[in-house]
Amino acid sequence: MHEITPLESVEPLARGWCPIPLSDLVEQLMATRPTPDALCLVAVDGRSAGGKSTLAALLAASVPRSAVLHTDDLAWNEPFFGWAHLLDALLKLVRTGEPVRFQPPAWPQHGRTGAIELPSGLELIVVEGVGANDRMVAALYDAAIWVQSDGAAARHRGIERDVASGENGDRAQSIAFWNEWDQHERAYLADQRTWERSAVIVLGTPSEPVPPGHVMAAAGPLD
Repeated sequence: MHEITPLESVEPLARGWCPIPLSDLVEQLMATRPTPDALCLVAVDGRSAGGKSTLAALLAASVPRSAVLHTDDLAWNEPFFGWAHLLDALLKLVRTGEPVRFQPPAWPQHGRTGAIELPSGLELIVVEGVGANDRMVAALYDAAIWVQSDGAAARHRGIERDVASGENGDRAQSIAFWNEWDQHERAYLADQRTWERSAVIVLGTPSEPVPPGHVMAAAGPLD
């Protein structure tokens, strides 16, 4: 029995968790393309440190010509959850099928060089991050996954990750940042209810072993 504390009272608790082969999940996602040779664009959304990037990497590794886009690159030095217009612009470029080079405006303003770059001819692009499946961009995806996670497990994982990286300072500073971020994230997700736009629910913080090559998925989408 996997123990899950959902996002307060607004996020329904998924039921019927069972291991499914990752290959089956990839096949299900790729089948949402309008034609067999079309790009498959997939959103992987969920709370912070809930397992989104791990799942996105597994999905991309299963398809030869694939890439992962991280919303953190768009959110860098932007207001909390005030960057959906940037994701909209990026995904519309992706949908043209042409090579993409997109530089978020905050990058040059704050001394970050380079750009988000994607070649043409990809089979799968996975967009992962809190807000990946924002209402503004939901229609641009072929499929969407909600990663449900246990709140306490995600918090512990996120704080330890931040402390290890030093990105947000020492432990006290990392905890303070996490608490501030969490307030904005909870309000955002409570408003967005992204799970309602997700065809697949995956467990990001399993409390029991998962068979190799499998992910834990719910029996059906959340209500």
